[in-house]
Amino acid sequence: MTRLLPYSLMCAGLFGLWLLLNQSLAPGHILLGGLIAMAGGWALTRVELPAAHVRRLTAILHLSGLVVADIVRSNIAVLRIILGVAGHQRRSGFVDIPLELRNPYGLAALACIITSTPGTLWVDFDAARGVLTIHVLDLIDDEEWRCTVKGRYEKLLLEIFA
Repeated sequence: MTRLLPYSLMCAGLFGLWLLLNQSLAPGHILLGGLIAMAGGWALTRVELPAAHVRRLTAILHLSGLVVADIVRSNIAVLRIILGVAGHQRRSGFVDIPLELRNPYGLAALACIITSTPGTLWVDFDAARGVLTIHVLDLIDDEEWRCTVKGRYEKLLLEIFA
């Protein structure tokens, strides 16, 4: 069975996503979605992904709570900027943040966290130097952003993916 459907959970996710995006349970969509899911599973076997070792469920829950709170807070801050309620002159800019995190899954999770938070965007990661560059819509203090990413996110991601 694993030869026919390697990464069966990922294949099921692709199949479900295909059906959701097409909003149809027509036989043609079911057949095409199944073929795409199988092809995706076979393609993933060629990539040779490194093994993921996720630890500390409590750290995952804590990180999830922080991310949700930060997304809500950032939505409110961006809304204030759009409505012109912010009491200061807005200055956007780039911030370089040195990271200890090198795990590809941890870096992917950090990219999702930063990019899903309104007002911030993952721009670049220099793997040789270990420096992350982000863009911030309302940049008040560079050091505050460094402390936020390293203290709130990187610390927990290091616990999860160590």
